[in-house]
Amino acid sequence: MKNILLATIAVLGVTSAAYAERRLNNLSKDVAVRHRRLLVKNRFELTPLFESTINADFRHIVGGGLKLEYHLGDMLSIGILGVGSTAIDTGLVKKIKPTLETSTDNATREPSLAEFNAHLNSMPLPGAAYVSLTPWYGKLAAFSQAFVAFDFYFQAGLSYAQLKSDCPTTICSDPAPGMSSGPGGMNPPDNNPNNDAPLNDGSRLGLYLGAGIHVFLSDFIALDLTIRDYAFSDNPSGADFNANLAVTSDDSRFLHHLFFGVGVSIMFPTTVKRTP
Repeated sequence: MKNILLATIAVLGVTSAAYAERRLNNLSKDVAVRHRRLLVKNRFELTPLFESTINADFRHIVGGGLKLEYHLGDMLSIGILGVGSTAIDTGLVKKIKPTLETSTDNATREPSLAEFNAHLNSMPLPGAAYVSLTPWYGKLAAFSQAFVAFDFYFQAGLSYAQLKSDCPTTICSDPAPGMSSGPGGMNPPDNNPNNDAPLNDGSRLGLYLGAGIHVFLSDFIALDLTIRDYAFSDNPSGADFNANLAVTSDDSRFLHHLFFGVGVSIMFPTTVKRTP
């Protein structure tokens, strides 16, 4: 019994000493990583970029631009971006065009080739202002030799788009789509949406969402890969979407325009700071 008591006292003594040692070295309150590189905190990011649509029905929007972003800390930043773009016909449009007649026939609802082309729109200038959150960062190792830092970010804000369509008066000649015209409104609607104005150009405001990754190639240069969603009201075909035999504002819908972007981010100042 005496031996058991002595053993118990010895164990308690060792435990108390270990606990006291932990209290004295204060490791529980120490930082997890010392001399960590602050790759984004309090730095200005300038990113030349290229982006292209990934879900366009009628015209791919492809262009280049610039992203400007200031990182308030490790996690939070604010930024703006703008892209000058051109339009390229999608595979769907290339399949549709050979099936269309070159001459106009107002007796049918099928557009002619010229009418179809004239109603499609493009997006010369998409852009956004946003707030960005970076919840995760770390390092990647290749063959236990090369190490690169990375971070994942999510963005939300306001989108802007300048849309453009060119429908000449020789095609878009109906002054009152879906309505009576002439003196006293005596002429009935022509019920031909193919000669109506497409109503799919001008400025648009909407929502912006984004998600991406920085892969740091050095202390101040990073590869920037992003998925962007410019969401706003649009009618890309410029056609009678709701089948009421007239093109009106009701044919526009709230659409998600998805883009994939790639850029090279340059961080300023170029000298990185480290934690203690």
